[in-house]
Amino acid sequence: MAVSLPNGIIFALAIAYGGMKSVTALTNAENAVATSAAHGLVTGEFVEVTSGWSQIQGRIARVVALTADTFELEDIDTTDVNIFPVGSGIGAVRPIATWQQITQVLDVTTSGGDMQFANYSFLENNFESQLPTQSSAQSMTISIADDPALPGYKALKKVAATRNPVALKATFPSGAVTAYNGYASFNETPSMTKNQVMACNATFSLLARPVRYAAAAA
Repeated sequence: MAVSLPNGIIFALAIAYGGMKSVTALTNAENAVATSAAHGLVTGEFVEVTSGWSQIQGRIARVVALTADTFELEDIDTTDVNIFPVGSGIGAVRPIATWQQITQVLDVTTSGGDMQFANYSFLENNFESQLPTQSSAQSMTISIADDPALPGYKALKKVAATRNPVALKATFPSGAVTAYNGYASFNETPSMTKNQVMACNATFSLLARPVRYAAAAA
């Protein structure tokens, strides 16, 4: 059992990507093994995944256990062949080349991700039953102290204008990392409450489930 505080968490935004690396095979394993000839990736690098397996499409994964032509996607568990049909996961990865720290973060809130249900009732019943359907869309809002001169502020403004998915990384003091991928929006008008720090909000609407790593890459 453990408890922790958010103090010291560092957020960083992907501001540059490398070229696509074709994946010609992707195995069913606890760490899916990708085949990509002369990929040039390095241990601990993060990549955006494009795959025929919709469950991992668009996720951000960390690369480990490399050879010249293969690498593992850490904690991308594809062992269930009913969800991940054998041979159907090929696609590509796009490495993240540069991260920009978002400084002066005041707080972070999240919403969504809860299970949704379909309600039904038989004529003979006087109560409703439920069946789980899918998790609701997730989003997170990062509040930062207002300063348009900050590199992180400028990066948020730029990626929001593109309307393209962008990766976000939260690094914890323990070395744990959570990686997100989604659409960024940025409200440049700060809050204006007397005796409180003016803050701007950046919202990330996730297009895939986040991936959480308990420690730094080995």
